[in-house]
Amino acid sequence: MRVMRKFMGKSIRNRLAVTFIGMMVLFLLVILLINTFFLERVYTVSREKCILQTYNALNDADSYDTLNTRTFGDYLLENNLSLIIVDKDSSKMLYHFAKDAEDMRDRLLFGLPLNLEGDQQILRSSDNYILERRINTPSITDSINMFGTLDNGDEFLISTPIESLKDSARLSNMFYITIGFVMIVFSSAVVLVLAERITKPLHKLSELSQEMANLNFSVKYDSSGQDEVGVLGNNLNKMSEELERTISELKTANNELQKDIEKKTQIDEMRKEFLSNVSHELKTPIALIQGYAEGLQECINDDPESREFYCDVIIDEAGKMNNMVKKLLTLNQLEFGNDQITMERFNITELIRGVVQSSQLLASQKEAELRFVQKDPVYVWGDEFKIEEVVTNYVSNALNHVDYEKKIEVKILQKGKMIRVSVFNTGDPIPQEDLDKIWIKFYKVDKARTREYGGSGIGLSIVKAIMDSMNQKCGVINYDNGVEFWFELQSADPAEISIFPH
Repeated sequence: MRVMRKFMGKSIRNRLAVTFIGMMVLFLLVILLINTFFLERVYTVSREKCILQTYNALNDADSYDTLNTRTFGDYLLENNLSLIIVDKDSSKMLYHFAKDAEDMRDRLLFGLPLNLEGDQQILRSSDNYILERRINTPSITDSINMFGTLDNGDEFLISTPIESLKDSARLSNMFYITIGFVMIVFSSAVVLVLAERITKPLHKLSELSQEMANLNFSVKYDSSGQDEVGVLGNNLNKMSEELERTISELKTANNELQKDIEKKTQIDEMRKEFLSNVSHELKTPIALIQGYAEGLQECINDDPESREFYCDVIIDEAGKMNNMVKKLLTLNQLEFGNDQITMERFNITELIRGVVQSSQLLASQKEAELRFVQKDPVYVWGDEFKIEEVVTNYVSNALNHVDYEKKIEVKILQKGKMIRVSVFNTGDPIPQEDLDKIWIKFYKVDKARTREYGGSGIGLSIVKAIMDSMNQKCGVINYDNGVEFWFELQSADPAEISIFPH
């Protein structure tokens, strides 16, 4: 039983086959049982009914001549009935329909009434007749008989032979078993083929659902059937598409949420860092302004030169604070996208030349050589005002860090469809561990020197924010004798640009 359950539980195909074969075997067993236990009774009842109908016909006949019709004779022949009617006084046969009429008359007159033949089983009886079954008779075939007296007083005998019903049932059962076995084998093959055709699409649907459970929505049910399985497959395809779309939307929303969370975290960190850096940067100038202002208030030095010096320090420190606040506002607008970028075509050679000329005075004060030899116009795409701020920051940064040979060189180079502007100054290279950090606001490589020239550590952050806002690149390169800062813009002029070495 456990093996059968295991076999049936493997697939719908096996369950269908086993169920159908089991039903056929059950039907065959029921037929065999009915044939064994009820065939004899059904046959006997059928014979009784025919004999009773014949007896009633005899009583209803006006004369025995009316019995010599073809219809009555055919009825007796079809039902295998033998009939004799004998005069009760002279023992003369008045009517007969039998091959052995004389033997039947002798049985009626001497054998049956005396119960001398075989074993008798009374089936039905009345005042006029006895309906019996005779078996195990030595001289004649077993039979069902009705004998007695008609309504007119004549004696009659109606007899029908019966074969051994047990032998007949056994032969019938063997026939049913043989035919049933052949039909079961044939039907089993047909059922297995049909079950395979029915369960094959279900197996495909099972595999499809498994792939969907593994979030693989590329597989589809490709059958074009219009039955229930085809409708189910089409619905699974629709559900797969909807799930794929929904999961895609969820992933997109989750990605955006993750970005928002990271952005919020970054903003919180930036806010904390900003407050810390601003507090640190403002601490020194505020302290100086407060100290010198108190000195003026208390008249520590009454001479005009001292008061002028105190006032110069206060003005200078206030100017540095004002410059830092302006840069912070500019950087804030750039980082949060509040500053409008205007892309236009302009001559960057002219822009750089203007910045270099305005910086020559400061370069001469530092005894530095500021060189820019490009003459031909070079046109690029960008925000001219913000690019001027980038160049100004680079040149100012170079002037603040120039050393040794004190040379600063500004160049324009063409790299394919991009124009690179670089500002090189001789001096100490930037430490390797600081290269990636110099773009962070308030980060200072040499804090003492930065304080000396009034730097706030915001200039390069502004440069990075400007270039990012235009989706362009900027960077820094260390050399043995100095540092080069660069940025790139898209060329607006296909003309070749001269390349100048350091």
